[in-house]
Amino acid sequence: MDLQEKVKVARLSIISNTFLAILKLSAGLSMHSISVISDAIHSGLDLVAAIIAYISVRESKKPADDRHRYGHGKFENLAAIIEAVLIITIAVVIINKAIPKLYNATEVKSLGLGMAVMGVSVLVNLYVSSRLMHVAKKTDSPALAANAWHLRTDVMTSVGILVGIVAIKFTGLYIIDPIIAILVALLILKAAYGLIRESLGSILDVRLPDKDEKIIKEVLQEYAGKYVDYRNLRTRKAGPERHVDFNLIVPRGKQIVSIHTLCDKIEQGLRSRMPGLQVIIHAEPCVPGDGDCDTCQVRLVYHQNDHKTGCCNSCSDCGLGNDKTK
Repeated sequence: MDLQEKVKVARLSIISNTFLAILKLSAGLSMHSISVISDAIHSGLDLVAAIIAYISVRESKKPADDRHRYGHGKFENLAAIIEAVLIITIAVVIINKAIPKLYNATEVKSLGLGMAVMGVSVLVNLYVSSRLMHVAKKTDSPALAANAWHLRTDVMTSVGILVGIVAIKFTGLYIIDPIIAILVALLILKAAYGLIRESLGSILDVRLPDKDEKIIKEVLQEYAGKYVDYRNLRTRKAGPERHVDFNLIVPRGKQIVSIHTLCDKIEQGLRSRMPGLQVIIHAEPCVPGDGDCDTCQVRLVYHQNDHKTGCCNSCSDCGLGNDKTK
């Protein structure tokens, strides 16, 4: 269901960007406005980005195969980086076109047409970006989030150009057109920086945010009386998928069935708090000589007949009871 929703909203983005790119380019050429033409280029690259997002969300949900044994989640991170590069390209093109106009401002015509087109662009992109962001948060999709931010930069661009057109209409200062275009480009660069930083973090296996790791530790604490310790906690993200793995130190006398049941319960607890989490638990027996007994809180019945209890400190005498519980 999530995949269908992601594909549907990505397709909506393709349709809206196609419509806006054609509309803005037609208006910009008739107005002789560098800012409106730049915004048309922006929408054209938004269209490319929407197509990339559409392809990536379909690829990322493919199951693991012989070549991609950890799945295809990072396809979305790659798509987000490509989109960010496109955003930077947009900004460079806008600045390159606008700077000459600062020294040789030309008349901007059909101001009413420009205001109408920018108004339509703002409304359409606000709606589509809101839909994209909603689905991106719901499915934890970096590609859709990047596409949503892409369109929100387009909203900022259109608002800035709309303000510039209104200012030109009342002041007659055509130099406002390239100035607005350059300011918009700077806002676009700021958005691109954020996208690249977040997506590169996932590709380079940066750990999960503090709030996610806190949830993982809270779940592990709920089972603290069932194991000796946990170590080497590692987390990372791949597209919409979050991964965690760690070593679980367990009493060496416990049966493998009990340990497997404990691991299953921990996995279920983690996934109930963090849906879609991929969990790998490596169970290891405790080593008394290495100090595991100093931290062990596990209480086991180690002589069923006289009902004595002990912990890891007793392992040298009883083998930790071999699960002979009352």
